[in-house]
Amino acid sequence: MPPERDAAALPPKRSRQWLWVILLLLFAFGFFLVWRHGGMQRGGQVAGGGQGFSGPVTLTAATAKAGEIGVYLDAIGTVTPVYTATLYSQVTGVITQVHYREGQMVRKGEPLIDIDPRPYQAQVTTAEGNLERDDNVLAAARMDMARYQAAWARNAISRQQLEDQEKTVLQDEGLVKADQGTLAYDKVQLEYCHITSPINGRVGLRLVDPGNLVTAGTSSSLVVVTQIDPITVIFTLAQNHLEAVLAQMHKGARLTVDAYDRDNQNKLATGKLEALDNQIDTTTGTVKLRANFDNRQGLLFPNQFVNTRLLVTTEHGVTLVPNVAVQHDGQVSFVYVIADGKAAVRNVTTGTSSDGVTVVQGINPGDVVATSSFQKLQNGSKTIILKTAAPVGTSESNTP
Repeated sequence: MPPERDAAALPPKRSRQWLWVILLLLFAFGFFLVWRHGGMQRGGQVAGGGQGFSGPVTLTAATAKAGEIGVYLDAIGTVTPVYTATLYSQVTGVITQVHYREGQMVRKGEPLIDIDPRPYQAQVTTAEGNLERDDNVLAAARMDMARYQAAWARNAISRQQLEDQEKTVLQDEGLVKADQGTLAYDKVQLEYCHITSPINGRVGLRLVDPGNLVTAGTSSSLVVVTQIDPITVIFTLAQNHLEAVLAQMHKGARLTVDAYDRDNQNKLATGKLEALDNQIDTTTGTVKLRANFDNRQGLLFPNQFVNTRLLVTTEHGVTLVPNVAVQHDGQVSFVYVIADGKAAVRNVTTGTSSDGVTVVQGINPGDVVATSSFQKLQNGSKTIILKTAAPVGTSESNTP
């Protein structure tokens, strides 16, 4: 009979198991409903922050203005001296004195290095002595020729004697010329013992010291002088821009070039375009240009890399707005024009842009455009302007 009691107790146990299963299913369904409701709230909050925002939008704005803006071409350039003089010894001797300090600014003709001049001074003295002797020999020969001419006039001597004396005079004149050439050469050699600066500029680090023996014809330089003021910058432009540059140069315009530091933040100097190269580099499709700069403050240093901006032309009577006011939707550019407390979308065509301002077509000077809160704005949105300002920027610009 015990098996019959166990069988009778089995159905209540199965009923409790089914009850737990039903409770678990109800709990899971309730959790799903709560999770879905929270996700919908979060999605509604995100959507409400975009175009679904219906309240007034607080923003800053700027006023479009009419003005002018320059069209600039940007390029990387290298500061290149007009003159760099590397001086070598043209005589052999011992250096007796170095006159310059490292990095010193020197003037043309200022002494730099002295080489022991005594051997060359002795050669000059010898040449002067030879010239003086031969001058006197020539004078004696001319006196004899004058006497022979007087004797020939009296038929006291033969014609041959007179002719021989005339040739002797010519020989002595040749000796004198040779002596004069030797003396001039020796004087030049003596001058080579005193090395002076051939240009105005800055000397480099010291390469020789007093007591060093230098030899003529060696490849070891004694001093390098580099011209600092004026100085040039060589830069390259793509051949596509060459036509515009040449058009301005053919009109006689001297185009302005600004040189900026490597970070393109500080203007170092302003100069003028000097020349273009005579051919395009086929490997890069660029052409070299040289600009000349006054460098009185020495901000441009030889072989320094700089950023150059070449002013090609200036656009007048254009409408300028801040760069941040221009929004883009694919290939379409637009701005939000604020009028009567509402925002209106205006498609615009952009042009030259630089230093925080952009040339636009499609709005008029004096229109107020939004410069912030674009994530909340849509066509027809009510607005509250916190601050209105004119476009900030200079007339400098880059080609778009």
